[in-house]
Amino acid sequence: MQTLTHSYRGLGLLMRLNWDRALAGFTILGALTAGAWLATL
Repeated sequence: MQTLTHSYRGLGLLMRLNWDRALAGFTILGALTAGAWLATL
């Protein structure tokens, strides 16, 4: 049971780290898209 709990905590940490990276990537992509759209105006 301890192994299962420890694995679940590790998986939660991994998901939090990956979510942070994904959010940063989407933010950069959104900023580039907005900049390209503004340049066409």
